[in-house]
Amino acid sequence: MKNWKISISIVLLYIAMQFGSVPISKALFHYFQNTAGMEKEAAVYYGFAWALFLTNLIAAPLILFMTTRNKRFWDIFKKGKKATPWMTVLWGVLGFFMAMAGQMLASIIEVALGIMPGSENTTLLSDIAKLSPIIIFSIVIFAPLLEEIVFRRVLFGGIYAKSNFWIAAILSGVIFAVVHGELEHTLVYMAPGMVFAFIYYYTKRIWAPMIAHFLMNSFVMVVQLNYEKLEQWQKNLQQTFIFFQQ
Repeated sequence: MKNWKISISIVLLYIAMQFGSVPISKALFHYFQNTAGMEKEAAVYYGFAWALFLTNLIAAPLILFMTTRNKRFWDIFKKGKKATPWMTVLWGVLGFFMAMAGQMLASIIEVALGIMPGSENTTLLSDIAKLSPIIIFSIVIFAPLLEEIVFRRVLFGGIYAKSNFWIAAILSGVIFAVVHGELEHTLVYMAPGMVFAFIYYYTKRIWAPMIAHFLMNSFVMVVQLNYEKLEQWQKNLQQTFIFFQQ
């Protein structure tokens, strides 16, 4: 099977997964509200979380299977050697810090442009995770796996094969940002997207951006779920410093 056919099939399946979660979410909402007796908001959150998890659970093995249809599917870089497993892990960890730094810089630029900081998507997902933790699997496991295959291998890789790194990184980064649905925060989503593209290009292994993406999503989720505790810890630390200064 030719690589372009595999790529199109993966993108179509990914889109089907996104839209397919909507009717499943509605069906589960009615189940949780009418059968399980949940309040409306809780039923909405549970329905969304389980629909996303189930569609991810179905799509992930299918997309992974598609990547095996051609032995040369992953061979998109003609020059350079692939990184060793240990270097791949190292660059995955470094990529996490690079992505976080890039996102912080993008946030500073957005604030300078008058754009209010903060992501409604992140806040909503963390609220859902507090009530229905099953969504954490989708955010931490499935998102890095599926998004790196779709946005890095298929989109970045496909554009790179016809152009160069910068055109491929920018275009795939823009698409990556647009898909997340917060156009005002395009720079914030583009920054990690371009970092992931770079470490994929540098290591020649998709596992590197997957690891970086996994660490980033895990870090954000831990911070969001423990925000109040971290805020209280920060206040206690400040009071301790003040005490010793006095």
